[in-house]
Amino acid sequence: MSDTFHTQTLDIATGRDEVALDVTDRCHTFLREVADGRDGLLNVFVPHATAGIAVIETGSGSDEDLLATLRALLPPDDRWHHRHGSRGHGRDHVLPGLVAPHATLPVINGRIALGTWQSVVLIDTNGDNPQRKLRLSFLG
Repeated sequence: MSDTFHTQTLDIATGRDEVALDVTDRCHTFLREVADGRDGLLNVFVPHATAGIAVIETGSGSDEDLLATLRALLPPDDRWHHRHGSRGHGRDHVLPGLVAPHATLPVINGRIALGTWQSVVLIDTNGDNPQRKLRLSFLG
């Protein structure tokens, strides 16, 4: 059986505030449409210079803890050389160096093989861009 490749780009509204947005359900919906119970790899990619993809626990405070940690590491102030946009926007351009803009995850029997508490999360600290693209690609 030969491998097949499917990709889809979704429009995601992240709003004007920092957000850790759980996109796991969107990934599962995509895989139901294209994976058909097969094994393979899911790549989740946000094609933006100021956002990232994390695999973390959500709902227990870890998502807020991650945003707080990023705020502490990358304060939204005027220290940044990259200075267009709102105050402190340069930090948003450093974010993908810490939270990569992609994750590649195993798919087993058509489902992401996540750990019990893991979720796929879009991290967006850039209030200047409230709309994002999320590219999902399955190879299997």
